[in-house]
Amino acid sequence: MGLEGLRSRWERVIRPLVARMGGVEPCTLTWLTLPLALWACYLITTAGRDQEGAFRLVGGTLLVLLASVLDAMDGNIARTHGKTTRYGDYLDHTIDRVVDIALLLAIGHNAAWVPNAVWGWAAALATLFGSYMGTQAQSVGLGRNYGGFGRADRLAVILLAMILAAIQASTGWSDPVWLGIGWNPLLGAVLISFIGGLWTFIVRFGAARVDLQRLDAHEPLTQTENGSIEDDGE
Repeated sequence: MGLEGLRSRWERVIRPLVARMGGVEPCTLTWLTLPLALWACYLITTAGRDQEGAFRLVGGTLLVLLASVLDAMDGNIARTHGKTTRYGDYLDHTIDRVVDIALLLAIGHNAAWVPNAVWGWAAALATLFGSYMGTQAQSVGLGRNYGGFGRADRLAVILLAMILAAIQASTGWSDPVWLGIGWNPLLGAVLISFIGGLWTFIVRFGAARVDLQRLDAHEPLTQTENGSIEDDGE
């Protein structure tokens, strides 16, 4: 989606820093994102609707942001300093999936904000479906497909929801009720992630179907026709 267009701008911003990090192993940064994200998940799951809960949500937001920065830098360091490896790419995508699912489940299992954990599980499952279609497209001869509701979009929604929820917790705003459900930012984040995951699954399946039929008919594809870009961890 639109946030993927910010990728090149971000790379220009961090280029001077990346140039000085030739001695850093990209996989080290990749591994560091995991404990940071899991710590954030703990804070999210235990955040109530009081001042302490607001502080936990702010802390979780900062940890997710830091993990996201490290996740964005590992690939840049690898490419800049000639350290790209198949294992590094594999590890990056694996930990990205773990972090994605952990964040959604952490939100879903916070009973103070989400009435039923099934919301988090549904969002996590839909997210996995969408991610699977991207990698499956590559396994049958296409490039990685990053169309639909990408990882950057999902993280942006989650981060925004956490900030809004922290404000709500600190001010004591009540949830607006619609269709018998009290709606709040964290509940909205898992719902958006659920819908986005299903939409991504459909979009990527449709794109792969068209491209594979063209390949079967021996028609050439351009590099970007299957919706793939260099790499965004999705």
